[in-house]
Amino acid sequence: MRGYTKFWSWVVTSCLITMILATLRLHQSFALTALSDVVQCIVLFSATLALIPQILFSRGRLRLFWTLLGTGITFWLCYQSFWTYYEVWLRKDVPDLYAGDVILFLHIVPLMAAVALRPHAPQDEYAAQLRRLDFAIMMVWWGYLYLLFVIPWQYVMADVAAYGENLNRLYLIEKLAFLSLLLAAWKESNGGWKKFYAGFFGASLLYAVGSHVANWALSWHAYYSGSFYDIPLVGSMAWIAYTLLWTREREPLPDVRTTSTAHGVWLARVGMMAALSLPLFAAWSLVDTELPLRVRTFRLVMTLGTALLMGIMVFVRQHLLDRELLRLLNHSRESISNLKRLQTQITESEKLASIGQLVGGAAHELNNPITAMLGYSDLLQLSGPLNPQQTELAGKIGQHARRTKSLVASLLSFAKPSATAMAAVDLNALLRTAIKLSEPQSRALDIKIAIELPQHVLQVHGDSNQLLQVCAQVISDALHAVEQNGGNGLTVSALRREDMVVISIVDDSSSLREDSEPVQALSSLGLSACQGILQHHHGRILWRREPNARPAVCIELPAMPGSQGKSSEAGLAGLWPAQPFA
Repeated sequence: MRGYTKFWSWVVTSCLITMILATLRLHQSFALTALSDVVQCIVLFSATLALIPQILFSRGRLRLFWTLLGTGITFWLCYQSFWTYYEVWLRKDVPDLYAGDVILFLHIVPLMAAVALRPHAPQDEYAAQLRRLDFAIMMVWWGYLYLLFVIPWQYVMADVAAYGENLNRLYLIEKLAFLSLLLAAWKESNGGWKKFYAGFFGASLLYAVGSHVANWALSWHAYYSGSFYDIPLVGSMAWIAYTLLWTREREPLPDVRTTSTAHGVWLARVGMMAALSLPLFAAWSLVDTELPLRVRTFRLVMTLGTALLMGIMVFVRQHLLDRELLRLLNHSRESISNLKRLQTQITESEKLASIGQLVGGAAHELNNPITAMLGYSDLLQLSGPLNPQQTELAGKIGQHARRTKSLVASLLSFAKPSATAMAAVDLNALLRTAIKLSEPQSRALDIKIAIELPQHVLQVHGDSNQLLQVCAQVISDALHAVEQNGGNGLTVSALRREDMVVISIVDDSSSLREDSEPVQALSSLGLSACQGILQHHHGRILWRREPNARPAVCIELPAMPGSQGKSSEAGLAGLWPAQPFA
């Protein structure tokens, strides 16, 4: 890429030096004319080629920006090629009433549209369709001005002096408008874009001054191709080529203030002013009696035709604008709804945080008397001989104290969750540990716990302490539920079902009612802590009922890859459908 830039920069420099030397050493001749025309074509061709990488490696609005610049430079190259065709190939002077002058006049319109895109600023909300339609309206308006002021003196009533005067005056106004746009873009940009606009503004200013001086010399019959008046023109072309070749800006500047609303309103106002100017030009054509009737008629017809065309374009633009405003209105409504929803969630979160702090403080206060009750119950059993009824009552006191202590621990975990240490967890070993911890409770309640685990390892990704807390809490609540149902057996099993590991805790009681619940106590605060931990592990807890009416509590966790194995799904085949806990 750098070699490409250096090569064409060398070509442009060589052409500029050759042009200066030829102007200084050669007199007016065909050779000087041909050299001047060919050099200008090569320089403009180099500027056009400089835009190809910018177009290819850009996207979106920037690609449109470089494409519009390329369109304007290409128009300029076409005009110069036609000029070269007349003077070099046909060896004739360009006609005074030259139809190709419209190409030179219109080549600035795409350049103005490109600068109006503001590629140096971040993308704004102004709709792309509206932007393109604004450009089309301005293109039609500048074309209308050419038809209004220049064409009548070329085709309606041929007048070389009036044609040249109106063309030069209108072209000067167009160049001043373009320079104003470049100056505004230069002032609000910075960095590489500021250098780009500075270079383009300097080159355009040099071209405007040089072309004005050349037109003045042409009116005094002092201009010829290759004269000193061409040096500023070639210099401005070379300056533009250098600016385009050495520009590497393909992204907007993040620190430039986006004024999308003001910019869009400004573009819309310019378009409306252009449309409203048509009736004024029509009135001027009617009242200017010094103009020939044929010229006034032509101008009036062109104004009416252009008014009809621009009216249609304004109608389409208004339709697109209404649709865009409706879209923005719906988007605003959705944003307001989302904001209200977010405010509600924040309020609820603050309430939950306050409740969590309150629960945590209460749990700390309850922990001390519960520990004392548990200690006194153990001392009561060890202090001396007790009759069987007293021993049973002391054991129940200790059992319920331990259960209450477990619930308080769940409260503390729910109120102030600790940081998790996620790792691979062997569920077989974890379930055996949870059952071992539940043995004092099961012996006191005279409930047998059976365990059915597969031969292969079942692994999940999680925090072993938190998962052990969940399993121990669910088994403890299940034992309590089995006691309330009058049962004497509990089965804990685990298997892998597709990409999930399922832990099932089934009530094996022989006498079960159809409406018996698996774990009634799980609707308490212990369930809240378990649900919070399982949600953090992307799992869930739910209850199912087997065909033989045996209720089961199931814990589902995502299985780790590699922990697969052949396992029987007997015992869980009839667990579907499942119902999550409320």
